[in-house]
Amino acid sequence: MAAVLGSKVVLAENFTMVTEFLLLGFSSLGKIQLTLFVVFLFLYLVILSGNVTIISVIHLDQSLHTPMYFFLGILSTSETFYTFVILPKMLINLLSVARTISFVCCAIQMFFFLAFAITNCLLFGVMGYDRYAAICHPLHYPILMNWQVCGKLAAACGIGGFLGSLTVVNLVFSLPFCSANKVNHYFCDISPVIRLACTNTDVNEFVIFICGVLVLVVPFFFICVSYLCILRTILKIPSAEGRRKAFSTCASHLTVVIVHYGCASFIYLRPSANYVSNKDRLVAVTYTIVTPLLNPMVYSLRNKDVQLAIRRVLGKKGSLLHD
Repeated sequence: MAAVLGSKVVLAENFTMVTEFLLLGFSSLGKIQLTLFVVFLFLYLVILSGNVTIISVIHLDQSLHTPMYFFLGILSTSETFYTFVILPKMLINLLSVARTISFVCCAIQMFFFLAFAITNCLLFGVMGYDRYAAICHPLHYPILMNWQVCGKLAAACGIGGFLGSLTVVNLVFSLPFCSANKVNHYFCDISPVIRLACTNTDVNEFVIFICGVLVLVVPFFFICVSYLCILRTILKIPSAEGRRKAFSTCASHLTVVIVHYGCASFIYLRPSANYVSNKDRLVAVTYTIVTPLLNPMVYSLRNKDVQLAIRRVLGKKGSLLHD
């Protein structure tokens, strides 16, 4: 007979298949969950409004129709979907007693989360190259980063993100899941889910680790090399104002990159046997909430060009209303 442990199960080929997972999330925090709901809801609304503002302004203001802002717009779009996959369900669960998610929905959530997360990692690498081309090869920049090249790079990031995610999700959910169904996390992430599999997962974990290296280490190494070249070029700029402006542009990108890659590497570049739930949830909050919050606030809204563009767009709307 199949044992039922907090989940509906069905008998299938000599083992019981889990059809629902229970997301434990922040249930151990008791009444603090209501406070977390208010805080996370506020942050989610800030993330949404910030990204929508950036996407709208880049679309409406002609002066921002450049490769750098083209990639910023795509990053903001990706971040919007990235947070939408995780945060609404997390917010509902903070107020809910039943925190279940079906097997299929868990796989779908992991697929889209990883797809947009990998796309973001690849986009950071492309944006590093864009800054390298702009600062180190300004005369050749219009050729190196023409619109055809930008379109191909953006498409490659998206395709790479979804193919990488499909590979990982297939490796996780092709495993048999028996009686255990309690996911010690607030969303269906790789480590807490794969630990519930009732078979040896060493091979699957090794392949997932290799995927993590390709997605995190390779782009980060590429960014580091790009910024070493950028730093060398900036130091050769004769004017202090020119050096300051170049440093300011790159510092924002580098801040987000270090936070994003640092937290993601802590979670994904290690065996799942070393999974520590409480610490991992805290780090996960960083790359699912804090980093998406940093992107619009630090990366774009502090940028003077974006600030001026927002004023111009608001000014146009104001004049239309008066007319």
